[in-house]
Amino acid sequence: MIFSFFSGAGFLDLGFEFSGFNIAFVNEVHPPFLNAYKYSRKKMGVPAPKYGYSEGSIDKFLTGNESEYLSRLVKNEKNDHIVGFIGGPPCPDFSVAGKNKGKDGENGKLSQIYVNLICQNLPDFFVFENVKGLYRTAKHREFFNSLKSQLANHGYSCTERLINAIEYGAPQDRERIILIGFLNQDITKLQNFDWKAQLTFPDALEKEWPTMNNIGTEPKYPNNIYPELTVQYWFDKNDVDSHPNAKNHFQPRAGLVKFKTICEGDDKKKSYKRLHRWRYSPTAAYGNNEVHIHPYLPRRLSAAEALAIQSLPREFELPRNMTLSNMFKTIGNGVPFLAAKGIAATLKSYLENHYERKETDGS
Repeated sequence: MIFSFFSGAGFLDLGFEFSGFNIAFVNEVHPPFLNAYKYSRKKMGVPAPKYGYSEGSIDKFLTGNESEYLSRLVKNEKNDHIVGFIGGPPCPDFSVAGKNKGKDGENGKLSQIYVNLICQNLPDFFVFENVKGLYRTAKHREFFNSLKSQLANHGYSCTERLINAIEYGAPQDRERIILIGFLNQDITKLQNFDWKAQLTFPDALEKEWPTMNNIGTEPKYPNNIYPELTVQYWFDKNDVDSHPNAKNHFQPRAGLVKFKTICEGDDKKKSYKRLHRWRYSPTAAYGNNEVHIHPYLPRRLSAAEALAIQSLPREFELPRNMTLSNMFKTIGNGVPFLAAKGIAATLKSYLENHYERKETDGS
């Protein structure tokens, strides 16, 4: 049973649901994202969480009635099921391209709160997802190590990996640090946690992908690439022009001239990155004035196209009355579906074949 935090529109959760896990509880602070979570599941026919949806900040579960309520739910589920917490605390404070305020930033503090919540409730396992800056930047790495020490002191053996979504089949170069911990598990058993088991394209970035071509000219289809990782493949796969969110895109204004002149595949600048139809996308980050442009049309990406780049199933859709800002924020914040699904499948295999629960006083 999964307890989900910082759920957004539920991309990470969906990967776990499609891998055979059941979602028991969902928490999200931003109402439009939570509404999108509910809407998408209803459209896809995915059952609602056993204990429903909780709106509000995660810190409310550390004290008082809300804390007692969550602890009771976890204990009840542990009587009959393996229980896991999953979540990716908001990460701009650890991102080099973001605020970079670290653990003291408004969002940075949420990582500590999430770990405190894990240590307080002692689920059988947890998943912690964040940007690579938390892992690779020296001052943030020190904080990351302190979180791991706290988890170890509460009985968790952990394994971690800097993953790239493209290796799992998402058409996107997106690195993220994933930390997974198991309660009271012999550390030697974690050697059986095969991070590479679900990688379908481990050499994706080693291919000779096309670079740029002038706008208005159709590029020649390249040889020796993985077509399943190209933007155009996913646009076709998800039939983005007929998708319910096909019309949900920002209208070009002052930037229209620029949209008509930037070469296809020119994505090296901070903003106004034009995708290439026969290449994967850069990281789907649509905030902080970052603009991604359609490969050959003079406009920004639609929500349907952005969902495809996040490797969501064609059936996944967002409410059409959701604001464009909220649409693209929740899309950009989400874990690519195929990466989530691959991690969940690896985790499920480990739980079924290697995990041995040891009862504790807190169980």
